[in-house]
Amino acid sequence: MSELIASEHTSFDWPHLVDGLNRLLRLRTTPIGMKLFATEEEMQSIPRIRRPSAIHTTDQIVGQASRNGWTVGITAADLVGAQCTTVIGLHPRSDEWLSGDRMAGVWYENASEAGAHQRAMDVVPFGKYEAMAVSPLASGRLNPPDICLIYATPAQMILFINGLQWTGYEKLEWGCVGESSCADSWGRALSTGEPSLSIPCFAERRYGGVMEDELLMALPPKFLPKTIAGLEALSGNGLRYPIAPYGVNNDVRAGMGVSYS
Repeated sequence: MSELIASEHTSFDWPHLVDGLNRLLRLRTTPIGMKLFATEEEMQSIPRIRRPSAIHTTDQIVGQASRNGWTVGITAADLVGAQCTTVIGLHPRSDEWLSGDRMAGVWYENASEAGAHQRAMDVVPFGKYEAMAVSPLASGRLNPPDICLIYATPAQMILFINGLQWTGYEKLEWGCVGESSCADSWGRALSTGEPSLSIPCFAERRYGGVMEDELLMALPPKFLPKTIAGLEALSGNGLRYPIAPYGVNNDVRAGMGVSYS
């Protein structure tokens, strides 16, 4: 699916797009891209690519791009285990992985519950990719990335979604697998090509540096221009970030008359 996603792209002015996101939503975390590669050599050819010197989780690799501003490339050998590698298509959904035995009694009551969790996860099909890289969108080094990752507070995120829905409206529906929520964000977006919202899990916050009040949107870059155009239109209508509190005791009619005329 990743190759299909990439084939739909034309060209993007990455600094302009990121400037629009920051101007309209005041993001505090760097918007980044993620890209899968058929070979390690292709990943290594990315300008100024860093390679890990230790074993990490995918959450940490994503955090190195979004928190540190680094361009980082990995293979399965750089990640701590199959839970991370399977989500991005670098390891098969083996019987051992599907059993979820390492989560039984820790995250889920028993092996049956842990296995149900594993089967519910959205993952990239195995066999097409050997490597993955992440990089700040503004750098333009992954041109184009397969997906973009946008961290935002709930208030920023609902306006981002409102911008996405300004034209071509669709009801957006997502799931939540709980722990391993990377499957809800980059796993789902990479495998389906659809915008995918997640509540970052314990591991993403503990190891990936995700802040307590952040949500994560993963989506192919083709959705960014229309979202920013939608945010511009909403801002012109007075619907912008930060959302000024109206007050719980005030007569609501004046405010509602403007926002919901």
